[in-house]
Amino acid sequence: MSQFQRRICMTIFGVLVSGFSVGMFNFSMFGMDPFQVLSHGMQLHIPLGFGTFYMLFNLALLVIDFFLDKKKIGIATFINLFLLGYVVEFSSWLWKSLISKPGIWVRIAFLLVAIVVICFGSALYFTGDLGVSTYDAIALTISEKKTWPFRFVRITTDVICTLIGFLLGARVGAGTVITAFFMGPLIEFFNRTVARPLRYGRAKVHGRANIPFDEQA
Repeated sequence: MSQFQRRICMTIFGVLVSGFSVGMFNFSMFGMDPFQVLSHGMQLHIPLGFGTFYMLFNLALLVIDFFLDKKKIGIATFINLFLLGYVVEFSSWLWKSLISKPGIWVRIAFLLVAIVVICFGSALYFTGDLGVSTYDAIALTISEKKTWPFRFVRITTDVICTLIGFLLGARVGAGTVITAFFMGPLIEFFNRTVARPLRYGRAKVHGRANIPFDEQA
């Protein structure tokens, strides 16, 4: 498999797995990840299904990303834009259909798995470097232009999304707080230990420690 083929697979798999994990967040009932909190909070006040609203909201963010750094727009951006909301809806429906009355330990297990899966998926499609989601592009662009570490920028944007979504009426729980403060560092961990070696090979990665994040990802 060529490196470009690996990047395509990493991108598609990473985006779809990330979307599927959001359904697991919903099923756990411990709160969603920060961007989903913002999206659900806004959608509560707009008479549209979540999949349709999510697509329109991301179209608006896409315009912002175009002016910030259009290099972040690619295949992954449009998969996020047109499919992710519907993947979330399907995942939420699937778990509710399979387990109608989950106990507390089942919900905790789903929360922990969802956090790991969404960070793993994000690292894969970041490193595939074929575009990122409209929300992820904002944190990545700020971290590159201001030379601030990505993990700190991501924590800041996640906290802002959580606060706005909560004020709009979305559910905020332990899962939201955990992802707001740990999602950025965990994405970096998977990026360093799994995604970059998968794309470049482990031997080559050892010599790329000082390259910019956008070339690493």
